[in-house]
Amino acid sequence: MSFQQLLNNLNPQIVGSLKRAIELGKWPNGAAITDEQRRLCAEAVASWEKRNLPEEARVGYVPPKNTPCADKTVDEQKLNWV
Repeated sequence: MSFQQLLNNLNPQIVGSLKRAIELGKWPNGAAITDEQRRLCAEAVASWEKRNLPEEARVGYVPPKNTPCADKTVDEQKLNWV
């Protein structure tokens, strides 16, 4: 089965199980998840979410800030060298 075929067979329940396996580091049967399996699961989850969810509902989404450095505006202060 190719990666694209796998993505076509995913549904929200399966994606939830994959996320849980990534978080816990083990499969539902208790077997440890390998680094390669974790990487592939994360790739599958990210690809599925990109195809099926709006950007703000995806894992890792951080809303944009109003300003580049902070949420609040700060008055500029003059710097004095002593």
